[in-house]
Amino acid sequence: MNDFEKAYETFFPFWEELNDTDQRLLCQHSSLVHFEKAQMVHDNSGCTGLFIVKSGRLRLYMLSEDGKEITLYRLLPGEICMLSASCVLESITFDVFVEAEVPSDCYMITASAFGEVSERVPAVKIYALETAVGRFSDVMWIMQQVVFMSMDKRLALFLVEDAGIN
Repeated sequence: MNDFEKAYETFFPFWEELNDTDQRLLCQHSSLVHFEKAQMVHDNSGCTGLFIVKSGRLRLYMLSEDGKEITLYRLLPGEICMLSASCVLESITFDVFVEAEVPSDCYMITASAFGEVSERVPAVKIYALETAVGRFSDVMWIMQQVVFMSMDKRLALFLVEDAGIN
């Protein structure tokens, strides 16, 4: 069993449902990627692939036309970034940026390999959709804060959250 198989067995609840061919395909189209602090992981220039944070922290954000940013959520070790493989989920039509907040190591599966397996194995597609829907809940919480909370309450929430991360 190689390092990817060990990791994916831990991260993916559907791993045992895959046949040997699909497991091999995902592992053969995987790499371990290192990102330095503030390095761009995904910038909408293409369908990067699916990332799993091994160590470090990634920040997903949106950018307005005039350069304003809004952090949607952060990914910690063991968490999966589906939005960097948004071409696998055709219903995702917005641009999102992903950067490393601290030096980070990630497993990356190419979008084409993950998409191919998700088309054959319903459990993989369901997992991808459930992951995206779970993150949509995080995004809605951010939108609720921006639209309905005062700046001082948002600042207090940010400081509490940031203290828990660091």
